[in-house]
Amino acid sequence: MNDSRAPARIALIGDHDPAVVAHRGIPLALGLASGPAGQQVDWAWIHTSSLVGDVTAHLEMFDGIWCVPGSPYANTNGVLDAIRVARERRVPFLGTCGGFQHALLEYAGAVWGVNAPAHAELDPSAADPVIAPLACALVEQAGTIRFEPGSRLLTIYGSAETVEGYHCSYGLNPACAGRFATGPLRVAARDLAGDVRAVELDGHPFFIATLFQPERSGLDGRRHPLIAAFVDAVRAHAPARPR
Repeated sequence: MNDSRAPARIALIGDHDPAVVAHRGIPLALGLASGPAGQQVDWAWIHTSSLVGDVTAHLEMFDGIWCVPGSPYANTNGVLDAIRVARERRVPFLGTCGGFQHALLEYAGAVWGVNAPAHAELDPSAADPVIAPLACALVEQAGTIRFEPGSRLLTIYGSAETVEGYHCSYGLNPACAGRFATGPLRVAARDLAGDVRAVELDGHPFFIATLFQPERSGLDGRRHPLIAAFVDAVRAHAPARPR
């Protein structure tokens, strides 16, 4: 039986740790984005160690998937499977920090045809990793982000650039930048040096991944446009899920 009153649900894919700043910000940011009582969305932390077997079945009760910061994850393959579910089944997806990195890993293996795409944090000896050490680590740093013309992020923010916070030491290997020349996955934002800081998937209801951490806005009591747009997409997707 369908229940139109049932709130939309978001799976927070990651290994919850209250010591992680972004993890403390996520519930606050979602609360601010989802609006007053009666319009709230529900969310649940999904530890990556539980993502075994049929991951599609494990996530079918959710209307959105957010792959959160905190890598390396306990179960990398489970994270990649969850991202694949979101991409292939057109479930609204947001990936931030480690979620950005793993969204690129999943796409590199499944679509770009990269054999065993590597993450340098997990495999420091990899000769040509998709995710490589940043030239300058961005641990507790903030920086200017410029949105690509025509990108969904440009529409969401309503401005050509913004300043966002980071907590990361790894990002897209610049050698992979040419992969975005064709295909639906495209660059949505860059930093002032031109390095990729966000991607989005054309033709998908909502599939955006950012190296920066918009969820930190919740700690300042700010409603963030990207998280609000994600929540709206999750709500729009909810009626398609059996209750």
